Amino acid sequence: MDIGTGLLIGLVVGAIIGYIIVNVFGKKAQQSRVDEMNAKADQQIKEARVSADRIIKDAKSKAENMSQKAELHNEKIKNKKIAEAKERFSRLKVEFEASKADHMVAMKEREMEVKAQEAELKPKLDKIKGERKEVENLRQEVEQRDADIKRIRQNLDTQLKIVAKKKEELDNANEKHIKALETVAKLSEQEAKEQLLEAVKAKAETDAMAIVKETVEQAKVTANKEAKKIVIQSIQRMCAEYTIENTVSVFNLESDDLKGQIIGREGRNIRALEAATGAEIVVDDTPEAIVISSFDPIRREVCRLSLKRLVADGRIHPARIEEVVAKTRKQLNEQIVEIGERTVIELDLHGLDAYLVKMVGRMRFRSSYGQNLLKHSIETAHLCAIMAAELGLSPKQVKQAKRAGLLHDLGKVAEEESELSHAILGMKICEKHKESAVVCNAVGAHHDEIEMNNIISPIVQACDAISGARPGARREILESYLKRIGELEELALAHEGVQKAYAMQAGRELRVIVESEKVTDQHADDLSFMISQKIQDEMQYPGQIKVTVIREKRAVSFAR
Repeated sequence: MDIGTGLLIGLVVGAIIGYIIVNVFGKKAQQSRVDEMNAKADQQIKEARVSADRIIKDAKSKAENMSQKAELHNEKIKNKKIAEAKERFSRLKVEFEASKADHMVAMKEREMEVKAQEAELKPKLDKIKGERKEVENLRQEVEQRDADIKRIRQNLDTQLKIVAKKKEELDNANEKHIKALETVAKLSEQEAKEQLLEAVKAKAETDAMAIVKETVEQAKVTANKEAKKIVIQSIQRMCAEYTIENTVSVFNLESDDLKGQIIGREGRNIRALEAATGAEIVVDDTPEAIVISSFDPIRREVCRLSLKRLVADGRIHPARIEEVVAKTRKQLNEQIVEIGERTVIELDLHGLDAYLVKMVGRMRFRSSYGQNLLKHSIETAHLCAIMAAELGLSPKQVKQAKRAGLLHDLGKVAEEESELSHAILGMKICEKHKESAVVCNAVGAHHDEIEMNNIISPIVQACDAISGARPGARREILESYLKRIGELEELALAHEGVQKAYAMQAGRELRVIVESEKVTDQHADDLSFMISQKIQDEMQYPGQIKVTVIREKRAVSFAR
């Protein structure tokens, strides 16, 4: 054990000594390497310093060269810019001089134009001064005329007083004369009164007729000219169409073979179509045509359009007919509303109730005496607006006149059945849908069925007559035309002294031949007036009727 311990200790001591020896020799070797590396590093540092000095020197020389080049380049750019600036300045100077010269020329031309305009205006100013003098002279003349009229009026008043005094004297003399006649004629008081009343009545009728004629003539002189001017201007400013419509429509077919298909087995198709549309369908021997008849144009149009669709589709049976008719009626109702809206927009009328707009659209499919009702209503509306403007009414009244002109025949297209006339029915419809009282009165009074209470009503009545009376506007039924002609002649023959009467020019002129023994020249004038007044009071007619009374004296003798 001691030997092992000793060996172990010896090994440890030897290891320690060996480590120390190795460490000492390692440090020496490391120190020598460090010294060698330091020597090399010093050498490299010296070389780097030499190289850096050389590089710095080269860089300084290059920088000096680049600086010199940059200065030369800058000098060139500077000289170039200065030259360009000088050139631009000279160019601008030349342009300025040229524009200055042009401006001077333009100023001279403008000055010459102003002088020329002054020369042109001078005669006009002189003319205006002359016109002012003329106006002043006219004003003085008007004042002089007013003074003359005032003096004449005073003279007339004086003369009227004298006439009244003379009339009183004549009345007194007449009374004395009547008393003398009673004494001479030996008549009773009652008989004298009767004869006196008849004489006074005859004289009063003659005087009244003369006064009426004189009043009418004066009214014609003062008012007829302006009235004709306004009516003529209103008519001339309207451009209307000539319209003729019937109560039947003709549906053309490609071939007669389609007639059997339209009629159907045992006539079921045509019966279904008539029941669905309310129109009558006539299938006869007319080649390639079917006649659709109905007093209601809307039903007739629904039938025509439905038949057109069925023929184009080829499927014609009762169920299909009902489907097509329902669809066509719906589309036609939409078209009616669209027509009404387009008409209202065209006439520039705002705030019209939707129901009234629809009624206006229904007018498109209604005719009166062959005249399309919508065209007639639009024409009447334009005429009312023109005439109201010509009469100097306010813009609001002009709008009301146009509105009343459009709606005046609304009762003709009412959906419900009524015993009222179309004018009264149209007035009721307008009142129901909140139209103004002026418009309602004009609609109801355009055929004198109610009293007129505003200026719009006679305008609508006159324009309605103008639209219906123009040539070609309406087609008159032969029976009613002949009846009117006969009534016209009978009315003239009913007067005493009338021998013959002839209605001429389609009832626009009445020529009356009287017996020369019974009718004097003076009475012929009175007779013409009386017949014309009776025609106005008792008859309805388009336009005007000229009454001509012919009195001829013939002396006949025979040589035997």
